[in-house]
Amino acid sequence: MHALLVVAVVTCLALGWWQWERARSAGGTLQNYGYALQWPTFAAFFVFMWVRLMRLELRQLDGEEPDGAEPATGSAPTVSAASAGGAVRVRRPARPAPPRDEEPDDELAAYNRYLAELNARAEREQR
Repeated sequence: MHALLVVAVVTCLALGWWQWERARSAGGTLQNYGYALQWPTFAAFFVFMWVRLMRLELRQLDGEEPDGAEPATGSAPTVSAASAGGAVRVRRPARPAPPRDEEPDDELAAYNRYLAELNARAEREQR
């Protein structure tokens, strides 16, 4: 992974240099200047992500929780011998049911009648 980072950074910097030279040539445009700034930004992003991944990996090796992770509380879950090698079954949470409105909504009923009338009128006009 480290060699891939070096190749990516060197490639991005070389492309940035090439775009800078292209922009300074007789046929260069403002777009080339944009690319000349964009390629080093990609290289900086690669380095940023590499540093972040290395820090996360070091934290995991040290046994620390990654940023934003809540430490476990309570007793540790027990794993039986039968389920240790098998698939873990997870129950999906139930979808929330829409709220039940027992009271009739006169405004909604009037709007639905209006939509039905518009639909009927559109069907008559199509014939």
